[in-house]
Amino acid sequence: SAEPELRFRPPAETPVRLFTEPELARYDGHQEGQPIYLAVKGVVFDVTSGKEFYGKGAPYNALVGKDSTRGVAKMSLDPADLTHDTTGLTEEELKSLDDIFNNVYKAKYPIVGYTSRRILNEDGSPNLDFKPEDQPHFSIKDEF
Repeated sequence: SAEPELRFRPPAETPVRLFTEPELARYDGHQEGQPIYLAVKGVVFDVTSGKEFYGKGAPYNALVGKDSTRGVAKMSLDPADLTHDTTGLTEEELKSLDDIFNNVYKAKYPIVGYTSRRILNEDGSPNLDFKPEDQPHFSIKDEF
């Protein structure tokens, strides 16, 4: 036949997805062969390439499988700090959070999604403050 053969071509980048807390918890580095995910500021990063830091038994394993924004800001592995909540952080801790977010996580690890908390309110309604154009991977060129 004269028609060209169609072949499946995977997208250039894996599409990002929305993670609930229980879904994110599955990627905590304890299951062999499973990716390792860590969320900071509601952005989910694939930190599998840093397995020696984030894998099972590794020094920063407590941070993975959840949104550990507060722990990253405070440089703390205290279970009470392993949360998305930034209430009461000092100006210095917030600056440290931004520096680590931009210069470590965004610079080094691929973004695989967002926490549902970043995009949805507790009742499941859309978070009207969420702006795609403010997201680290967003580019008008890519979207349209």
